[in-house]
Amino acid sequence: MKKTKQKSIIFVCSACGHEEPKWLGRCPECGEWNSLTETSVTGSQARQKSSSHSGIPQSFPLSQVDSREGARIGSGLPELDRVLGGGMMKRSAILVGGEPGIGKSTLLLQMAAHTTTRGRILYVSGEESAGQIKMRADRLKLPCERIEILCSGALEEIVTVVDALHPVIVIIDSAQTLYTAEAGLVPGTVNQLKYCSFELISWVKEHDSVLFLAAHITKDGVIAGPKTLEHMVDTVLYFEQTGGEQRFLRASKNRFGSVDEIGIFTMTEQGLSAVDDPSMLFLAHREGTLPAGIATAAVLEGSRALLVEIQALVVPAKGSISRVFSDRIDQARVSRIAATIEKCLGLRLSDHDIYINVLGGIRINEVGVELALAASIYSARTGISLPPRAAVTGELTLAAEVMPVRRLSSRIKAAVSLGFDNIICPSDSIGGAGPEYAALEQDAVIASVKNLKQAIQAIFDSKK
Repeated sequence: MKKTKQKSIIFVCSACGHEEPKWLGRCPECGEWNSLTETSVTGSQARQKSSSHSGIPQSFPLSQVDSREGARIGSGLPELDRVLGGGMMKRSAILVGGEPGIGKSTLLLQMAAHTTTRGRILYVSGEESAGQIKMRADRLKLPCERIEILCSGALEEIVTVVDALHPVIVIIDSAQTLYTAEAGLVPGTVNQLKYCSFELISWVKEHDSVLFLAAHITKDGVIAGPKTLEHMVDTVLYFEQTGGEQRFLRASKNRFGSVDEIGIFTMTEQGLSAVDDPSMLFLAHREGTLPAGIATAAVLEGSRALLVEIQALVVPAKGSISRVFSDRIDQARVSRIAATIEKCLGLRLSDHDIYINVLGGIRINEVGVELALAASIYSARTGISLPPRAAVTGELTLAAEVMPVRRLSSRIKAAVSLGFDNIICPSDSIGGAGPEYAALEQDAVIASVKNLKQAIQAIFDSKK
């Protein structure tokens, strides 16, 4: 008689993927109730899983590794290459998250059309049909000769196609649409995301390919799904949107580059266009005296020096507790700067509400914004406006000391090129101000300060 395949029953948690031989009301791994679902596993599948680890692992000297395996592929989009650290690294996985309708699919389609590689690109869509994708490509006038389309979310179908096609770039739009029977009966669960993503990441690690995973975000602004997904990939990119047409691409994780770089795009009828010179993008065009509470900060975003307008509004608190409203600069930083001003200058702020805004909607995390932030809060509280052509940069300590910042000469040069002739900055910079610092002094009045009191005097005395 023929031997029948023996089937064993296991129970898999739909929340974390934990396996148990019998049903339990609560998962012992993640603590979720009624999350264990019955799954049948054949004996051949169990042997296949165990045999994959039966071989003896072999190590090899690092000196024998071919460094060309770490070569990069140009995406064809300079702003995307800037954020990635110079291009797409082979055998890497990149997770792109953003709000619905922000342009993730447009970004990935433009990258697939303009990339410098000569190989095939596989675009896997689980949300749109092939006709809808072709309509977008025609509207954007993109070349589609090298792009292959697969409209499916089934992992088995995707693996079959990539094994036959061997694409250089694989784009999954989106990760939430992936599913397989091996990971449970319900699509879109945490276990489905982890299992399917791991299989695709393992495939690109074994081949000279790059994997892009588009992902939705939650109402809290984080990528939907398990946090493990961000640990599995090599790069995590966030696509952000302001109130206008600008789009900002940031890296929260990058194993092959810096996380300080930012890519700036503008959404147009022809798709996403790169903003090569964002000099005046975050500055308002005003004539005459500035309103109180407005300060211009010279900050660094990766390798670029930008001039951004910081806006502050200080009003009496409506209740007994003062509050800080700031979504573009960290609220904890604003509270710390306000406390330093109150302690050092004796200007009462504890009974006032503070509102902070950055023109253009860009998020600022760089420490060089702190002195300009202090100047804008002081101006808003006292009603004294800053000089119209003054740029401020510097880090502020709890003792009201103005600390050096990186690449001071680049900041001053960017300010001078935009017509700012009054620069308030630290007395020194990290690594020195550079040889061009002396030449810049001929084009602008550079006031070097050591503490907050000197900075306030230098800023407001220059109006006299």
